[in-house]
Amino acid sequence: MRTVLHEAAELGQSVWLDTISRDLILSGGLERWIEQGVVGVTTNPSIFEQAIANTKDYDGEIAAMAREGREAAEIYEVLTLREVGSAADILRPVHERTRGLDGYVSLEVNPLLASDRESTVSEAKRLFAALDRPNVMIKIPATPEGVEALEDCIAAGVNVNSTLIFSEAQYASVAEGYIRGLEARALQRLPLAVASVASVFVSRVDTAVDKLLAARGETALLGKTAIDGIRATYRRFRDIFSGPRWDVLAGPARGARVQRPLWASTGTKNPAYSDVLYLETLIGPDTVNTVPPKTLTAFLDHGRAERTLDAAPDGTLAKRLAELGIDLDAVCSTLLSDGLSAFESSFRSLLLAIEEKMRP
Repeated sequence: MRTVLHEAAELGQSVWLDTISRDLILSGGLERWIEQGVVGVTTNPSIFEQAIANTKDYDGEIAAMAREGREAAEIYEVLTLREVGSAADILRPVHERTRGLDGYVSLEVNPLLASDRESTVSEAKRLFAALDRPNVMIKIPATPEGVEALEDCIAAGVNVNSTLIFSEAQYASVAEGYIRGLEARALQRLPLAVASVASVFVSRVDTAVDKLLAARGETALLGKTAIDGIRATYRRFRDIFSGPRWDVLAGPARGARVQRPLWASTGTKNPAYSDVLYLETLIGPDTVNTVPPKTLTAFLDHGRAERTLDAAPDGTLAKRLAELGIDLDAVCSTLLSDGLSAFESSFRSLLLAIEEKMRP
């Protein structure tokens, strides 16, 4: 079955599915997505909250583990490791067919550790070892401490999905952390076949900036900030992963792969915009787009795959935002803080829901 996802792949973009659930795995739903061109899966605490807390799919297992005397946090880990491991097994043929480029499933570290470098590294190593599969990535929020943890994990051979990136500067720090991690491995003469993506969030930027623009009556700029920022970030990506420093790592003797930018939060939140806006406008080589099911269904139905990322960023947009008193760096900083808070809230709510389901 040839779809628009296969056409995007021919242009260099991999499409991953941004959800996971017991039903998706047991019903054959993930295999059907793969047949249509999906080549990876991402998860986060909010997705697991929806899957575990808001369905009855896991109630029997939770009750059984509670009778064994297990705590809510341990039950959460057992369930999430099982789901991620099962999805990774289903995607393993994709991983092998693409020679390690795709076929990954991401699992996030405990979001409460986002400001603790050493604990994040320890948790990432433990989860990666527990899953014991080559096609798993551990998600680490791109806080300053998280970027340092990314570097340590790459140096240790742990595949990493660096998440909650909102600005070009934040992205650049993540990419540099990845390269430093590879350089540390190279100094130890260790293989550089460590996989990583940098998850840059898209629609949340427009949602935040559009509110500020609308308040100032600047409707002509609505829906443009996020795409403009992604195109600038993509140019930064191509600059970072080129030149003598990168060539040393990527040459035949080393074989390192670029840390691909991954466009996240690509479901359209404003009904006034196209429901495939953040897919059609962000296609280019060496990228990933992780997409929620509803948006992916729309893209399969009426989306078009064309190389669109190369369009130059609008050099006047940032200037106009500044003239309007909109501090884009401050907006992105707030979005990072809000994203962390949302994941922490989902994590805590999920543990409370498990505790509720544990009661006889």
